[in-house]
Amino acid sequence: MPKVTSEYMENKRRQIVDAAYQVCLRKPAEMVTISDVIAETGMSQGAIYRYYAGLDEIFMDMISNMRREYSIIGQMEEIIADKSLTFEETTYKICDCLADVMEEHLMDIQKINFDFGVIAINEPDRAAKIMSGLDAPGNMDYMAARIFPKLMEGADILGYKPQAEPADIMFYITAAYTGIEKYCILSACYGSGNPNAKADPRKLFRTYAKTIILLTGGKTDE
Repeated sequence: MPKVTSEYMENKRRQIVDAAYQVCLRKPAEMVTISDVIAETGMSQGAIYRYYAGLDEIFMDMISNMRREYSIIGQMEEIIADKSLTFEETTYKICDCLADVMEEHLMDIQKINFDFGVIAINEPDRAAKIMSGLDAPGNMDYMAARIFPKLMEGADILGYKPQAEPADIMFYITAAYTGIEKYCILSACYGSGNPNAKADPRKLFRTYAKTIILLTGGKTDE
């Protein structure tokens, strides 16, 4: 019997993960079953279990791959490293970057990320187990840990007077992003919300940027 190479095994694992990704694009992640993934791959159940212990282990690799392939960390680091930008310009550029990602991936990675948020609400232990196996940082985790505090620091250095306690502003920034993401995904992927109000990520994130600037004591371009 020919020796199975590590490259062959990795290709098979990637095939399984890609199949799970395709299924998650079509239905809510919390409704996806191992049978769905098996059917998508065309492989036998035994073949699937040769590479993964179960569905949640497949999800771990799927989310890790998404985080690596769709990371905005490099772009964000370039923005905050640009000393020629004012605080306000930096904030606008950061939010424009978020809008770019939301517009480009609203129907795929943003939708799947939202679905896993639902799993975290309904099945917190399951979600915690899946997240514990991830090997790549998420964009929002990075934003909360690095970018948002950096904006607050920049405003403080400039002597801006915040309109609320810094901790409260940080909480708002995170919560508002989640709200924009939820509204856009529900509108685009699930047809929820006001049928006459189409979600416009770019417009929403422009308002988001202005709100951050005003809350931190800066001035908007209007």
